[in-house]
Amino acid sequence: KNKALLKELSQLGQNSNDLHFKTRRSQPFSVQCAACLWRQTLSLYRNPSYSAVRLLFIILIALILGDLYSGVGSKRSKEEDILDAVGSMFTAITFLGVQNVTTVQPLASFEMSFFYREKAAGLYSPFAYAFGQIVGELPYILLQTLIYSVIVYAMMGFEWKTEKFFWFFFFMLFALLYSTILGMLTVIVTPNEQVAGLTSSVVLTIWVLFSGFIIPKTRISVYWRWCYYATPYGWSLNGLAASQFGDVRTELDNQQTVEEFMRSYFGYSHGSVGYVAAINAAIALLFGACYGFAINIFNFQKR
Repeated sequence: KNKALLKELSQLGQNSNDLHFKTRRSQPFSVQCAACLWRQTLSLYRNPSYSAVRLLFIILIALILGDLYSGVGSKRSKEEDILDAVGSMFTAITFLGVQNVTTVQPLASFEMSFFYREKAAGLYSPFAYAFGQIVGELPYILLQTLIYSVIVYAMMGFEWKTEKFFWFFFFMLFALLYSTILGMLTVIVTPNEQVAGLTSSVVLTIWVLFSGFIIPKTRISVYWRWCYYATPYGWSLNGLAASQFGDVRTELDNQQTVEEFMRSYFGYSHGSVGYVAAINAAIALLFGACYGFAINIFNFQKR
């Protein structure tokens, strides 16, 4: 009797149609992005230890580097002075980038369990989730960059010019931003947090090696030089160094100007700062897009 009733109820009536929805999601994409951003903002607000650790770390690193490299930004008499200044930028990108990668991974791994459930329920698009995760981090990354830039810029004695300070802030901001996205991305494409940590350490090691400081671009073998162009840290260091020293015509003890030394030794030019800035922004956008595609494709959930 029940089977007969089921058969009867499964038949469409004369004036009825199959259940159909015009869109896959119940809300438009803009509403999904707003909801995911609100949730991420609230999640970070309710997790003060996560933000406090990053802010305390960046204050500590800024004070230590500022003291170690005190006044290096105003010393322009020898090649070693310029190398020290560029070294301070390289150290900052490396330390702060690695710290952002390792700090965001545990939080991103924890939130994946909720994302898998909500993705299966079709609550929102994976790209809306990626938007919320990345944009929700922006205020904290902006604060990190501002704290570091003000402390270090003053202690290291770089030129207090609006343009130069802006470029310093800009390149540090995007270095921290794409490093944070890298931490999220490695969590998505790996089965667990331990593998994510190992993967990110390998990637960061390659970035540091081909950043253009340990081995300048002009001295990298031609068949390895593509690694330099594919390394985000190389573009950040290029922008930082070129914007600060690429237009300085002070003469060094080797009869070269600072501008000429930057071009001959590192291959940096002040005239290229604009397109280097565009490349840094493009790297962050590319990483964000890869993050969105990755969470749409990869699923390591175990039942």
